[in-house]
Amino acid sequence: MTKTERNAESAAITKGQSFDTTVERMGHGGVGIGAAPDGRVCFVPGAFPGDQVTVTAAKVKKSFVEAEINAVLQASPDRVESACPAAQRGAGCCDFAELDPAAEPGIKVAVLRDQLRRVGRLENVPEIEAVDVAPQRGWRTRVRLGVDKQGRAGVRKRGSTELITDVACSQLIPGLVSGLVGPGARTFSPGAEVIAVMDSDGNRHVVETRKAPRGRRVETIRETIEAPTQDVVQRADGHEFHFPPTAFWQAHIGAPDVYTQLARQWLAAEGEAEEHEATRESEVTAVAWDLYGGVGLFVPALAEVTAPEGGHTTVYSVDYSPAAAVAQPGLSDIDVHFRTAKVEQAASQLPRPARVILDPPRTGAGVEVVEAIAAAAPQRVLHIGCDPATFARDIAAWSERGYCLERLAMVNAFPGTHHFETLALLVPAA
Repeated sequence: MTKTERNAESAAITKGQSFDTTVERMGHGGVGIGAAPDGRVCFVPGAFPGDQVTVTAAKVKKSFVEAEINAVLQASPDRVESACPAAQRGAGCCDFAELDPAAEPGIKVAVLRDQLRRVGRLENVPEIEAVDVAPQRGWRTRVRLGVDKQGRAGVRKRGSTELITDVACSQLIPGLVSGLVGPGARTFSPGAEVIAVMDSDGNRHVVETRKAPRGRRVETIRETIEAPTQDVVQRADGHEFHFPPTAFWQAHIGAPDVYTQLARQWLAAEGEAEEHEATRESEVTAVAWDLYGGVGLFVPALAEVTAPEGGHTTVYSVDYSPAAAVAQPGLSDIDVHFRTAKVEQAASQLPRPARVILDPPRTGAGVEVVEAIAAAAPQRVLHIGCDPATFARDIAAWSERGYCLERLAMVNAFPGTHHFETLALLVPAA
């Protein structure tokens, strides 16, 4: 062992040790990234680029250290007063509550670019368009709350099952949890979860479900607390949708219209010749796939941009959720067929499409799904991802199967948090 190596070993950071570091950039998951004194990468939740902080090592690994903030020695120019009272008490809801909203898009674009490079091994990508979705506070129309042993509802502390029950998160639209969270709130079944939804008519729906496994959605309602109407009513893209409060819908009040508008713009034919098998079979019919389609938000946009001149589109919408198979009155004028199935099982059984939209869960689509879609040779694919790491992995799979990125956007649909949506337009490589 050389003298340099012995010195480095003697200076190695140990668990529980405190030290100072400067945060240089943001990493995936909303953690600040700096360097420990021994040269290892240091991940610091709650820190932002430009922060100089004193931290304590909570986890020490061979190549990195995870640390917790003790004190902010010098604040980043982008650090502001917290915008969320629940986050101030330790809730994990708004991890960017102390970040200037004006700095969010740039930070999230940088995180996306880094994941495309590190995970996807993609160097030549289009310029990433940053799309903000207003409002930045009070945007969430649906929330899932935990219930403690005393029957009090609230959001969970970061990295814990403990709940914050005395104040509400600033993400929520006004009135969403009035009387459900905070002093004087009603109580619920201990250990259950409470779903509250405010629909387009201003009606609040509140139901109890069992606690959902991590990363899964529970749709079975145990008890209905409030139900002004039988179903939630949501309007977006000029259409009306009806579904149970446990069914999936975009959380941000402005997101559905932003997504469908981008879908129309990006998937438009732009004058290319339609030589797909589906249109050769019939001069007046084309096929589109809406994968992980939920209740059919993207169906109207797909039907419009896929239809050949003088013809119409048949849309196949696939989702494993039973709520997604309910006929939507607002889509009655569209030739749409809903399939309740896993996408990886259904894709190979559908007629070949000219256009595809897929909006998979946080785990991503995966190689099997990408292979099935690529084998059907659509001319344009809109791939939506809510996790930049799994999204980057999926884009790499597309690249390996003959598709290239034509457009790319970071949509800031979860302001005040590290989360965002990514939209990618994929076309066959020349």
